[in-house]
Amino acid sequence: MITVRTVDYHTAGEPFRIVDTAAAGMPPVPGDTVAERCATAIGPGGSGTAPRRGPLDDVRRMLVQEPRGHAGMYGGFVVPADDDGAHFGVLFWHKDGYSTACGHGTMALGAWAVDSGRVPAPDDGDAPVRIDVPSGRVTATVHRGGGRTTGVTFRNVPARVGARKVPVATSLGLAEADIAHAGACYASVRARDLGLEVSRAALPALVRAGQEIRAALATHPATWHPDGPLLSGVYGVILHEDLPDTPFGPHQRNVTVFADGQVDRSPCGSGTSTRLALLAEDGRLGPGEDLLSESVTGTVFTGRMLDGGVTEVTGSAYRTGEHAFAVDPYDALGTGFLL
Repeated sequence: MITVRTVDYHTAGEPFRIVDTAAAGMPPVPGDTVAERCATAIGPGGSGTAPRRGPLDDVRRMLVQEPRGHAGMYGGFVVPADDDGAHFGVLFWHKDGYSTACGHGTMALGAWAVDSGRVPAPDDGDAPVRIDVPSGRVTATVHRGGGRTTGVTFRNVPARVGARKVPVATSLGLAEADIAHAGACYASVRARDLGLEVSRAALPALVRAGQEIRAALATHPATWHPDGPLLSGVYGVILHEDLPDTPFGPHQRNVTVFADGQVDRSPCGSGTSTRLALLAEDGRLGPGEDLLSESVTGTVFTGRMLDGGVTEVTGSAYRTGEHAFAVDPYDALGTGFLL
């Protein structure tokens, strides 16, 4: 009988399932850095969304697939940091494989680290939690008040714009995509260009469009990252629409379609970082202004640009439970299935 214990959080509605590999007694993932460990987890010849059954993949599939998970599940394996400058590292995973960045997961990990006592924090004030992820070192600043966690601010690796107004043919017509990197590569497309609105009712059409756009841009040179293939390729497609500005800056609603048709229930942390870079380049987001980034479920993140392309995204993460998942060796379904 294989048993794996998890602690689960959600950030703005998007789940995050945490596995502390050391506490679980799991063997160390080979590699000197989190990026190298991510490549090991993916396995030789694989990619982030097409793993080749690396050493952790049975555990990933057990936790994300039915009957223990679902197609929208997300999580991470906590691993050692690259050096003493960070509290720990993490390998992010989803139903199709692994990702190099995850803003909502970083916020959940910050809350978990403080709530569990792994990182000391005051009853009132802020506690920075430094985390090594495959795309670099990020920080989750956990905000505390009255002895509880009240919010988390995610400071990402620098964001950069790759290309603007790239024509993309879809079954709904021609659209223009803006490509930007912020730990992972995202393509942004205005939903109205495809005759869509960002709503729950339009989700099936939005998902199909997102999959088509991702496939169409798979080999576009702007999706390439100078640090190599691990960080290259379109990870997610952000279909967005403008809402009336707030007194503090722009207001947008989006649905982020990532991997092979997953939908982010949150406004997407690393995706919001790319939206900030694009809005700043357009002159729509000035110094001291905030983007109110809203998800298709109505939850919100607040984002801002700092110097050097660095972004900060603030949201809330809440603990939803603990689990001890098991796989019976006589179970014909094994680690599960996906519909």
